Amino acid sequence: MSWSADRAKALELFPCLRGIERELETYEELLRRWQGKINLVAPNTLNEIWMRHFADSAQAVEAAPEARVWLDIGSGAGFPGLVTALLLKDRREAKVHLIESDQRKAAFMRAVSRETGAPAEIHVGRIEAELPRLSGRIDAVSARALAPLDRLLALAAGPLNNGAIGVFLKGEDWREELTAAERIGNFSFHTIQSRTHPRARLIVAEHSARGKK
Repeated sequence: MSWSADRAKALELFPCLRGIERELETYEELLRRWQGKINLVAPNTLNEIWMRHFADSAQAVEAAPEARVWLDIGSGAGFPGLVTALLLKDRREAKVHLIESDQRKAAFMRAVSRETGAPAEIHVGRIEAELPRLSGRIDAVSARALAPLDRLLALAAGPLNNGAIGVFLKGEDWREELTAAERIGNFSFHTIQSRTHPRARLIVAEHSARGKK
């Protein structure tokens, strides 16, 4: 698929992206420029940025539409966290915290946030060290291509135990990961069919005590 067809398909499947199309153009321009210095995304996905990265990331907000304050862990090049921030930029109290241990990737995300006006705060360090330092409420936690589901639940245990929803974008091995995570016993899950890959899913996790708080 050509770059132009990829972009057109993303905008057709996710009309919400039209409202931030200019910001995404800036995002793409920066990503291509920085990609020459650091490996932000797989090189073979550069002509599929709009579907593989922007559209795929947009599904996180759709899975938790009421969430305003997000935490994105292991953010890498900002997927899905920076796309979430852009989609929420006109909503009151919207903010996305992004945690990334690679200082160069964090610098890239800061550049995107600065040039697009995304309501994002970048935290540089390991998740285990940075997450306990965050103050205030967190409505939802997201991650993409970071770790198996059971590990994600452990990394995000603090906010999830306090009522945040987990929205995790998973690939073709999602069934095995879900089976392993269900053994933990403290969470309920439901899956959402990905609209960007037929064999991928979004797994939404809620702590069993969430509704009782």
